[in-house]
Amino acid sequence: MYRLCIFDLDGTLLNTVNALTYTTNVTLAAFGLGPIVPEQTKRMVGDGYRTQMERALKACGDEKLAHYEAALPLYMENFAKYCMKDVKPYEGIEHLLEYLRKKQVKIAVFSNKPHDQAVENIETIFGKNYFDCVRGEQAGTPKKPAPDGALIVCREMGMTPKECLYLGDTNTDMKTGIAAGMDTAGVTWGFRDRAELEALSPKYIVEHPSQVEMIVEKANMPNEDLNERK
Repeated sequence: MYRLCIFDLDGTLLNTVNALTYTTNVTLAAFGLGPIVPEQTKRMVGDGYRTQMERALKACGDEKLAHYEAALPLYMENFAKYCMKDVKPYEGIEHLLEYLRKKQVKIAVFSNKPHDQAVENIETIFGKNYFDCVRGEQAGTPKKPAPDGALIVCREMGMTPKECLYLGDTNTDMKTGIAAGMDTAGVTWGFRDRAELEALSPKYIVEHPSQVEMIVEKANMPNEDLNERK
C-alpha cells in the first residue's frame, strides 16, 4: 500500500527546461560562452547546479573549467531571477495530484534543485502548503542519487520506505528511489528517454500521469477486492 508519493521536480512535476536553459545561457554569456539549447540542458541537469554548470562550461569549450568557480555564484544569482521563466506542469500532473489528495495519499517533492528555488517553483504553480513536504538541496544532506534526502522526507511524513512510491525522470532518480528501498517509477515525459530509465530496472515505467493513478489504485485496493477481480 502506498501512503506517500515522492516526486522529483524538474522533468517530473514541472517542465522547467526553458528556465534552466535561460539561466545557464545568461551565466555563460558573462564569460563569452554559449549558448546551449534545451535539448542539451535536458542531459546536463539532474545532479545539482554545480554539476550542471560544469557540464555546460565543458560543452561550450571551457574544458579546463577556468570559469567554474566564478560561474557558480553567478548562476545562483541569475537563477533567483529566472527560475520561473516559462515553467508549467506536465499534462495530467494536476489531475494526478488531486487524485492522490482525494485518496489521502501524502505528496512530497524531493529535488536536487536549490531549496529556495524548489519551493518557489512548487508554491508558484500549485500554491503554498499544497504539498505535504518540499525539499530541495540543503547543506549537510548528500544530493541524489544518495537516498538520504528521500529517507528524511519519508521519516518526516511518518512513513516507512515500503509505503512510498518514488517518481522521477532520470537515472539519478532511479538510483535514489531504489537505494532508499522504495518502489520506484520512471516517467518518460521528462528530460531523459525510456532506455535510460529501463537500464536501472525500476519497478514501473510510466508514460502518462494517469498510469500512476492506476498503479496507486491497484496497490491500495483492499485484499478482498483484489480476490474478487482474480
